[in-house]
Amino acid sequence: MIPEAVQPEAAAEAAETLTRTGVFNGYVGVFIVAFIVTLIATPVMRRLAVANGIIDQPSDPRKVHKIPVAYLGGAAVFLGLVAAMFYSIMAIRIDPLIEFHPTTHILVEAERVMPWSILLGMSVIMLVGLLDDVIGISPRLKVSGQLFAAAALAADEIGVQVARGLMMPTAEMLGIPTIELGEGSLTFETVGFIIHLPSALPLLPDTIPVDLVYWAGAAIIATFVLGGCNASNLIDGLDGLLTGVTAIAVAGLLIIALGLAVADNGPRDTQRVVLALAVLGACLGFLPHNFNPANIFLGDCGSLLLGYCTVVLILLLGDTGRTHLVVIGLVIYAIPIIDTTLAIVRRKMAGKSLSEPDSDHLHHMLKRSLGVKGAVFALYGIGAGFAALGVAASYGRARLMYAVVLLFVSYIGVTAIKVARRKQIEAHTLSKSSGFHPAETGRPGKLHHDEGETDPAPAALEATADQA
Repeated sequence: MIPEAVQPEAAAEAAETLTRTGVFNGYVGVFIVAFIVTLIATPVMRRLAVANGIIDQPSDPRKVHKIPVAYLGGAAVFLGLVAAMFYSIMAIRIDPLIEFHPTTHILVEAERVMPWSILLGMSVIMLVGLLDDVIGISPRLKVSGQLFAAAALAADEIGVQVARGLMMPTAEMLGIPTIELGEGSLTFETVGFIIHLPSALPLLPDTIPVDLVYWAGAAIIATFVLGGCNASNLIDGLDGLLTGVTAIAVAGLLIIALGLAVADNGPRDTQRVVLALAVLGACLGFLPHNFNPANIFLGDCGSLLLGYCTVVLILLLGDTGRTHLVVIGLVIYAIPIIDTTLAIVRRKMAGKSLSEPDSDHLHHMLKRSLGVKGAVFALYGIGAGFAALGVAASYGRARLMYAVVLLFVSYIGVTAIKVARRKQIEAHTLSKSSGFHPAETGRPGKLHHDEGETDPAPAALEATADQA
């Protein structure tokens, strides 16, 4: 292990021969601990869920399973993550556990520990999801927990630098004046302004600085946490889908994190590598139990937790102001983003509530053509393609990445509109050919027939959807 006080010269010399594989080998114990603990804890949680009736009944026709399946898989994943974090903390005192990579940004080994904000956020997200799985809670309470986790990240300035990488170049280009905050070595330049208070208020300072970069970063963090948690929850619709897609995406993010560690990018290099290995190990430890036919589900506890951990890892990529790496991270985790975007546009165009469930998610459409395992493997392949694209783009320049993202977002938008419009056109064509007008009944697509007659309209719609 590196001595308590790392000399910059010695760290620089050691970094010259450092490779991604070397860094991975040094931290591989984190992956092993997360994998083994999750693998063993999952059947224990399954028995606990069955004994207490915490099971998912196949009451919804959109569900794949035909028999009750236990929840609490997310609790097993959480235990694996916590065990890996504890292992990384113990490694600071016990030499053989982790071979920390040399760095010039950390002078005390205790700074390598996973920050309190991430651990607190993981715990809150897990507890909120667990309550929803066990007793059911309101969506507002779940969102409140996610916002609390985001606030903890903002308080620890995890993700704030993402906004700095966007706003500072923009301010410089537009000629917007900047201000300096802090004192001594902690002084930094930022976009903001100073509020001058009346001198008649003796208990308050004369001026109050407002850091616009920080507050913009806080808004970005909240958006990432809310979006990531709920996007992961939306694609958790087939056995092993979310677990495998997350593992593939985190593997891509891990490759980038290892590259940053080799380059000695900043003080959070260790935290990125440890978090990525912990999530990857927990996902792979849970996947054998969760793959089709699954005997346990993640539940909201697990889906929200995996979404949170993934977006935190993406935000950590931009800790030193490399905002293009955050964009690359979003590309790597593209499948949940695409599916969520499609769902929002589809429901908006159909005049439905955003929270109203449907059977037109990506995995539903693929399942109708390829079956459950075929759909899951197809999305695994697509996810691997996005991960490869992101890793390859991390070697390029930021402008090239922004151009790729522009094409990426444009295709998502066009595809979403096509999917939303297709069913409307099919329903309209079907109603005209049968002489039926949806406005004449209270139930769209339902013809009035005498008792005993069959209704051809829903059957035709179902056949059309299956062919699609």
